[in-house]
Formats: sequence, structure tokens, C-alpha cells
Amino acid sequence: GLCASAGKMKVVEEPNTFGLNNPFLPQTNRLQPKMSPSAISGPAHLFRLAGKCFSFVESTYKYEFCPFHNVTQHEQTFRWNAYSGILGIWHEWEIDNNTFVGMWMREGDSCETKSRQTKVHLVCGKSNKLAYVSEPSTCVYSLTFETPLVCHPHSLLVYPTLTEALQRKWGEAEQLLYDELITDQGYKKILKEIFEEAGLLKATEEKEVEKQNKKISLEFETVEKCSKEYKQLSKEIKKLKDLLSQHGIAYKGNSGK
Repeated sequence: GLCASAGKMKVVEEPNTFGLNNPFLPQTNRLQPKMSPSAISGPAHLFRLAGKCFSFVESTYKYEFCPFHNVTQHEQTFRWNAYSGILGIWHEWEIDNNTFVGMWMREGDSCETKSRQTKVHLVCGKSNKLAYVSEPSTCVYSLTFETPLVCHPHSLLVYPTLTEALQRKWGEAEQLLYDELITDQGYKKILKEIFEEAGLLKATEEKEVEKQNKKISLEFETVEKCSKEYKQLSKEIKKLKDLLSQHGIAYKGNSGK
């Protein structure tokens, strides 16, 4: 029996070395990320997790979570084509009720028509460890990461992580909401802009285009400003018309075009 098990062990060892030397096996260092991770952001006391990785083994898969970097999955088998892939790259925070509730890892390996993505929930625990992994919907994964760094009731509040300028902007929005000068929807929109400016949320591509356009037309932000500018431009046009008629130059209006 002992010889047989020793023989079996030998057989197991061989594919392992074969696997490591096999150029077709997608090893960790052969992972092909689609993009670079976002910059580190959020609560400063969590920054110490950057550069570290935490793993969790379930069935034949090993999941690895590297905060502010990525989430990967490695099949623990001796098959020559064992799966090894990226389930998401650090992208942005999920913020709910002005509190950080999770880290989104997006743009992982392709999965049919979309990319794999993972939401990492941060929960209070005695030590840093990856505690649970699930796949609530196809190619969308959910990880639970326990850490003593989030046990303090204020450890995941967004407000303290912002610059003074953005805190002021938030305060002004609170005042506008209190004075009923903006709606709840308007208030949420301002908060989203603040979080995007702080680098906690990623603006969508359309949003980036909109931002550029907004820079161009900032002076027309409100109806009042728009009317003011219109009056100013009308005055200037009248001056130019008068100047042209003084010099006997005919002016052709461009009405309705």
C-alpha cells in the first residue's frame, strides 16, 4: 500500500513540474490585464493594504484579492490548460449613504460579450482575510474581505477623506438642499461630481465629453447668466451694426438660420 501511494505521489509530482514548464499554461505572470489599476483612493488607513494579496481556496479554485490592484482566479488542477484569469482590475469605490461600501474591480477577462467584474465587500474582522466568494450573476463575482481596519464606526465615511475644497463644496450643497434651492436629485448629482473629482468614482466616457463641453460653456450655467450674456451680445451686435452703417457697409442679417 505504501509503495502504491508513493507511486501515486510520484505521478502527481510529474504533471506539476510539466505544468510549470509548459508554455501553454496560463501562469499568473502570463495574465493579460486590459488596463492599469486606478490610483489608490479612499480612507488613508486602508492604503497599507496596497501591495499585499489575500487568497481563498474553494473547491478547485484559488481566488486572490490584491487591494487597489486586482482579483484573480486560478484553477488548482494539474490539467495542462488549467484556467488562470483576471476577475477584475481596481476601478472605483461603491458609495452608499455617504459611506464606502465596497471596491469595484472591473474590466477583467472577457466573458462572452462583457468583461468579468468583482465587487469586494469590506467587513469588520479580527484579521485581514478573504472570507467568502460567490458569483451572484454570470461573470459578476462577489468577495467578502474581513479586516480590523474597518471596525471603527467612522472608518468608512467618505467626508473625512475629501480635500477642504471638496468638503466646502459638499457643505454648500447641503445648504442649498436645506434652503430648498435644489432637489434631492440635484443634491445627489453634486455629490456624485464631488466623488468623481476626488477620484473615488470614475466618470463615464460620456461624462468626460460633457465635462469638456461644460468647460466651454460654463458662462451659460444658469438661465439668468444666459439672459445676461444674450443682452451683452445683442448690445455688441448693435454697436457693430452702427459702425458698419457709419462706413456705408451694408449689413445682411442671418435671421432664422
